Amino acid sequence: MKLFTYIMLILVLTSCSQESKNKSSTENLADPFLDDHSYSNLKEIKTRHLHLDLDINFESKKIYGVARHRMINLNKADTAIFDIKGLEIQKVTTGERNTEIEADFVIGKYDKDSILGQPLLVKINVDDSIINIYYKTTEYSEALDWLDPSLTSSKIHPFLYTQGQAILTRTWIPIQDSPSNRITYSADVKVPAKLRAVMSAKNDKKRNPTGLYHFEMNKSIPCYLIALAVGDLAYSSLSENTGFFCEPELSSRCKSEFIDLPKMLAVAEKIYGKYQWEQYDLLILPYSFPFGGMENPMLTFVNPTIITGDRSLISVVAHELAHSWSGNLVSNKSWNDFWINEGFTVYFEHRIMEELYGKEISDILALVEIYELDDELRRIKESKHPEDSKLLLNLKYRNPDEGVTDIAYVKGSWLLKSLEAEVGRKNFDLFLTNYFSTYKFSTISTEEFIKYLNKNLLNGSKSSINVDEWINKEGLPTNKVEIVSERLNVMRNLAESFGAGKDVFAPKITYRKEKVKGKVRKRKIIEQLKKEDFITQEWQMFIRYLPGTITVDKLELLDKYFSFNNTQNAEIALDWFSLCIKSGYDEILPYVERFLKKVGRRKFVLPIYELLNEQSKYKNFAKSVFSSQKLFYHAVTRNSVEKLLQN
Repeated sequence: MKLFTYIMLILVLTSCSQESKNKSSTENLADPFLDDHSYSNLKEIKTRHLHLDLDINFESKKIYGVARHRMINLNKADTAIFDIKGLEIQKVTTGERNTEIEADFVIGKYDKDSILGQPLLVKINVDDSIINIYYKTTEYSEALDWLDPSLTSSKIHPFLYTQGQAILTRTWIPIQDSPSNRITYSADVKVPAKLRAVMSAKNDKKRNPTGLYHFEMNKSIPCYLIALAVGDLAYSSLSENTGFFCEPELSSRCKSEFIDLPKMLAVAEKIYGKYQWEQYDLLILPYSFPFGGMENPMLTFVNPTIITGDRSLISVVAHELAHSWSGNLVSNKSWNDFWINEGFTVYFEHRIMEELYGKEISDILALVEIYELDDELRRIKESKHPEDSKLLLNLKYRNPDEGVTDIAYVKGSWLLKSLEAEVGRKNFDLFLTNYFSTYKFSTISTEEFIKYLNKNLLNGSKSSINVDEWINKEGLPTNKVEIVSERLNVMRNLAESFGAGKDVFAPKITYRKEKVKGKVRKRKIIEQLKKEDFITQEWQMFIRYLPGTITVDKLELLDKYFSFNNTQNAEIALDWFSLCIKSGYDEILPYVERFLKKVGRRKFVLPIYELLNEQSKYKNFAKSVFSSQKLFYHAVTRNSVEKLLQN
C-alpha cells in the first residue's frame, strides 16, 4: 500500500476514535526516532532550500504567502509531510514557478488541545523536487505579534515580529518544523512603503521606498531560526560587520548601550574561532517581545529591557552572540536536548564577559544564576515533573517550552565549568573548538555529545565528574566547581545587617580638621552608600538576601534611598516587586501594574503574576491587569500566564 493511501486510512480511522485530551489524534505520524514534536517524515523526504513569497498586510493582520520547498527525496516517498498550526492552506502545487501542477493534499485532524498542530500531507511523484504551498496566517498563528502604533516607540507606525522557537514556526510557515531539519532559505517580502522588513538573513542597510525586500540565508539553519520583523526601522553601524536596527527614537540610546559589540565579536572569535555568519546585527524590538534575546542568525532580536543606560545587562548580548557558535552553528537535535544549545551558550557567555570585563564580573553573573537555579530546582522537585531537573528531558506529549528552564541554561553551563576545572582551560578550549568545527552546520543529540566527550576529552580516563549523573539524574551534583565572590559576600552582609534593623545606608557624618589660610577649620564630611556604587547583579543579590519577613517600613526606607519602586532596570524590578508582594507591601501595586503593562518579557512577567496569584488579596488584581493587557503580550507569554491564572 502506498504511503499516502495508508496515511489517509489512518486519519479516517483515528478521527473516529476517542483520543486522550492532551494528545493529537495524528500523533502516531510523528517519527519518534527524529523528533517527538514534528509530524514530518524527514527520513523519507526533506526540505533542502525554502523560498518564501510573503505579502504583509497590517490591515487584516495576516501574512499571505507561498512556501516553495526544494526537496530531497531520500527513499522514493510518494508523500511529503509538513507541520502546520493556525494556518489556512489554500492550495498546493508541484514544479517550478509558472509551470506548476496542482497536487492533492490532506490536512490531518486537529483538536484544540494539540501541541503539535496538524500534519499537512502532500501527494507527490517520486521525481517531484519542488512543492509550493499557498497559505495565509490566521489569528491563531502564535508566532506572530502584530502591534498597533500605540505599542511602539514612535506611536505612529505599526510593528510585526515573529518568534519561532520552539515549535511556532509552523504557525506562520508550513514547514517540516524540527530542529534536526537544517535548511537554507530565501524570501521576497512586500510591506507597506513606509516600513522596512528585516529577516534572519543578509539584510539591506537601506530602506526600499517600494516596500519590496529580498533576503538570502545561504547557510543551513534549523527552522526555528527563520525570523521576520517589519516596522519603522533605522540602521546604525558599529563596525564593518556589526550594527543594529531599531525604531529611530531609540538610536542614540542603543548606540551608547551596544558600543562594545565589535569588541565582543572579536573576543568570541579569539576564544572559539572565526565567526561563520558574515554579519552580526541586533534588532531592538518593542517591549512585548517575550524573551531577553533570540539568537536569529545575522540578526539577533533583543528586548529593550536590556537597555539600562549603564550597560549592566549587556551579558544578554554576549549570550546571543555566543549562540552563533552553540545553537546556530551546532544545534540540539531535538527539544529534549535543549541543554546542548543553552548550557554551552551560558558557559561561552561567561567566557566573553570574563575576557571583556574581568573574572570578578563573570563570577558574579555565574553566582546570580546558581542562586536562581536553586529556586528552580525546588520548584521542579515539587511539580508534576520532578524529572525535569535532568539535563536530558523527555517532553513527548508536552510543549517543549516546558523545558525552557534554568536546568538547560545554568545546570548545563555548570557541567561545562566543572569539566573545564577538571581538565584545565587550555585542554577544554581545544576540545570545544574542535567540537564546533566537527559539528558545524549540523545537529547533535545528547547521546552523540557524550560519545564525542568521552572519546575526545576524557579519553576513558577516570574522572571526578560523573557526566551520567549530570545528564540523567535529578538535581544538581555536589561535585560541581565552586565559585566565591567577595563582592556578593559584602551584599549578603549588608542585607543581613539591614534586615536585623541596622540602617547601613544612612549617611555617616564626620568632621575633619583642615588648615585654610592659616586657620584651622572643621570640614563636614558625609559618607553614604549610593545606588551607583554597585552593579545590577549586586543589587539583585542584596534584595534576594533580605529576610522574607522584612517589614513594610524597611521596604519604604529602601525605596527612599534607592527609588526601587520606580527603577527602570527590569532585573532589579523583578526582585524588588517579588519581595514587596511577598511582604504584603500594598503600595507597590500601582508600580507593578505599570510594569506589567509595559513589559512583555516572560522571564519578568510570569513570576510576578505567579506571586500575585498565590495571595488571595492580589488574585483579582492579577486577573484584572492580565485581562487588560493580554493582547499586548506575545502568545509565548500570554499562554503561560493564562494557564497560571486558571489554577
